[in-house]
Amino acid sequence: MSVIDLHRLEQLIAVAEEGSVTKAAARLHLSQQALSTSLRNLEREVGVDLLDRGGTRIRVLPAGEALIADARVLRGLARSALRRARRIGRGEPDVLRVGHTPAVPGEELGTLIRTVHRFVPGLRIEPHQHYPSALTDRLLDGELDIGLCRAMLPVHGLTRTTLTRHRLSIAVGEHHRLARREDVTLAELAEETIVVWGHPGRSGYTDLLLTLCRQAGFEPKTVRSELQGVPPSSAVVGTDHVAFVTAPPGATAGGTVRVIDLTPPLYVPLIALWPEHSTSEPRDAFLRTLREALD
Repeated sequence: MSVIDLHRLEQLIAVAEEGSVTKAAARLHLSQQALSTSLRNLEREVGVDLLDRGGTRIRVLPAGEALIADARVLRGLARSALRRARRIGRGEPDVLRVGHTPAVPGEELGTLIRTVHRFVPGLRIEPHQHYPSALTDRLLDGELDIGLCRAMLPVHGLTRTTLTRHRLSIAVGEHHRLARREDVTLAELAEETIVVWGHPGRSGYTDLLLTLCRQAGFEPKTVRSELQGVPPSSAVVGTDHVAFVTAPPGATAGGTVRVIDLTPPLYVPLIALWPEHSTSEPRDAFLRTLREALD
């Protein structure tokens, strides 16, 4: 069996993303005829149709969807392998590129990094915050070595593991009726409006939080935060809303927000994601150290 040309797979991905051979050709700096011929050759090589060219917009067939899913993984692995070889050949120091969603705020990531540095002081770590969809895209594209999130659906081509679980609290504004409480039960939030960051049904972490509310016996009222990408507790500043956070109890945000324990305790996972079959000694050291320290 012949080996598929990675350039043709890149072309197939471009067509799927653009929805048009013309737009994909412009993106790839090819003529439309050259791209169409290349795609036809790819289909002959695979032995099945990958694209439906009828209608005004090109449609990816099921076989094409399956090939694209694997092609994205292969592309990311190739990029990571190339970057690793160049780094080693040039004698450059290794850097662990860590992505994290807003649900894993910078303060928590800083604690994790400090924990790792206690045991592996020479490990260079470069953090990047991304929304969940961008996080998975960059992991698959080989632009990140590891991603940290709270809850995401399984993604083809990514390995996942739960590193630890963090206690869930709530954040309220300094004048909220609950602001002077030491702890709150989840059921007491039945009449509150709860700030979420993702769209219900499209965000694994948002769905996890809403499920916890339903298990406590009420259907939560939610509003999506307009302050995307900031520390979760900041979302309640100047509002009467409540937000789920993993920050420690007490005053925060310059005293404008109070974080209150939930009782009985509830815990949410800290999940690590990374590309399958990829090699990264810094990532292995990062994961090994955190597993041992957080166990």
